[in-house]
Amino acid sequence: MVGIGFRKEFSETLPRVRKDKPDFIEFAPENWMKTGGYYHRQLQKAAEQYPIFCHGLSLSIGSPDEPDWDFLADLKQFFKDVPVVRYSDHISFSQVSNAHLYELLPLPMIEEAVSRIAVKARQVQDFLERPLILENPSYYLVTEADMTEADFISAVLRESGCGFLLDVNNVYVNSVNHGYDPAAFLRSLPAEQVSYLHIAGHLKQPDGFLLDTHGEAIADPVYDLLKLTLETLSREVPILLERDFNIPAWPRLREEMNRIRRIQTEVREVQFAS
Repeated sequence: MVGIGFRKEFSETLPRVRKDKPDFIEFAPENWMKTGGYYHRQLQKAAEQYPIFCHGLSLSIGSPDEPDWDFLADLKQFFKDVPVVRYSDHISFSQVSNAHLYELLPLPMIEEAVSRIAVKARQVQDFLERPLILENPSYYLVTEADMTEADFISAVLRESGCGFLLDVNNVYVNSVNHGYDPAAFLRSLPAEQVSYLHIAGHLKQPDGFLLDTHGEAIADPVYDLLKLTLETLSREVPILLERDFNIPAWPRLREEMNRIRRIQTEVREVQFAS
């Protein structure tokens, strides 16, 4: 399965697509759950044709505060109104003392943060009455760490029991910016907890630093890392193409989806033959 992020820029186009359709769509529920009128009708049309994944921005699972129960109540109602198959958010924080920062900020990679996330994840899952999936984020600064990034992510997933949204582009961006081997990093993650994958583009700065923009075409090294990821998993999982900015015409997005599908097929044929 290969899906695409559902954006208002092509909300009219997607329900009319007949050739090389995405297998599912994904969007941030915060951007849609209080939308009415025209765009609500477009969402309803898309929901009639495609399975829906929701990838949140506001859960702030690593915040020291209590969960935002009002937000979760709105989210739960949205999930009753829209047939959402999977719900995910980020291993990060974006809220402090009820102030929403509108950024996905990095967490200290320490045991205290692991324990806090595990407690909040159980609270969120109990309240929403559905599983929670957590994504490995991109980050540009390490605030505090007594474990590696891979060990931190693995501990969060193990102690929370959440599913894992493995963002391949984030692995690549972090590996370049922080100087580690992305293949070794992938092999050290809990493959059995991977629920699905993200793949996206990034922006390369003149000094070689990478920014996770979701506004560029997918780079060849990220496609290569996707292939390695699928080989590491040794099973097929859904893959989501993210494109949030500089959104091209639909044929260009379809080309990227089809390239992802070709990689999936290539890996699957090799695995079945062995």
